[in-house]
Amino acid sequence: MTTESHRDQILDQFTRQAMPFSTSPAVRDEQALRLVVEFSGAGANDTVLDVACGPGILACAFAKVARHVTGIDLTPAMLDRARALAAEQRLTNITWQQGDVLPLPYADGTFTIVTARFAFHHFLDPGAVLAEMRRVCAPRGRVVVIDSSPATDKADAFNRMERFRDPSHVRALPVEEHLALYGKVGLPEPRVTWYRLEGEMEALIKRSFPNPGDDDKIRQMFEASLADDGLGIQTRREDGRINYGFPVAVLVADR
Repeated sequence: MTTESHRDQILDQFTRQAMPFSTSPAVRDEQALRLVVEFSGAGANDTVLDVACGPGILACAFAKVARHVTGIDLTPAMLDRARALAAEQRLTNITWQQGDVLPLPYADGTFTIVTARFAFHHFLDPGAVLAEMRRVCAPRGRVVVIDSSPATDKADAFNRMERFRDPSHVRALPVEEHLALYGKVGLPEPRVTWYRLEGEMEALIKRSFPNPGDDDKIRQMFEASLADDGLGIQTRREDGRINYGFPVAVLVADR
C-alpha cells in the first residue's frame, strides 16, 4: 500500500467514524483517561502534544491538568468534533491543528509530553512516527503511546479481524514490539501499564465502516473466539450479545 492510498483510507474512514467514535462510551471511559494522564505524570507546567488526536478526547483530559495542549490530526471532521468537545468542557488552553504526522510540523523539544492514543495501529511506519514524537519532546519530557496490544501469539488473528473491521488498520503491535521501537529511536525502556477497552460487538461494528460483507466475517470471528479465545480479546456472551475486552498498553518513557 502506498502512503497516498493509505492517507486516503484514513480520511475516508475517520470522516465517517468521527461521530460514532467520539461518542463511544469505551473511547470516552473516564477511568481509562485518568489512568493515562496520571501515569504520564502530567502537571500544571506541562505542554502536551497529542498526535493523531482524533476527536480530542485525550487532549481534553490532559488540558484539565496541563498548562497547554496541542492536538494534531489529519481528518477535518475529527477536529470539528474535538473543537466541540473542548467548547462543551469550557477548555480554552487547547490548540487544534490539521496536519500529518510525518514529519510533525514543530521544532525540536517543543513539548514536555507527547502522546498518541489508538493511532499507532494505523501507521505504516510506527517507528518513524515514534522518532518524530521523540524529536519534538523536550529533554526530561515524556513520550507516551497508548494502543491496543495483542499477545504475540494472538496478534495475527487480532489484526486480521481489525483489518476487516477498519480497512485503514495496519497492525496492532504486541508490547514486545513497542518496547523494541522505543529502543530503536533512542528512548529508554518505557514503563508499562494496562487497561481493557470494553464494549459490545455489534456496537463496535456499527461505529466502524467495513467493506461490504466483511461485517459478517467479523461476527464469525467473534463467534469462533468464544470457544477458543482465538482473538485474544476475552470475548464472552451476555444477554445474547457478544462482549469483548481489548488489551490496551500504556507506555511512558522519559526523554
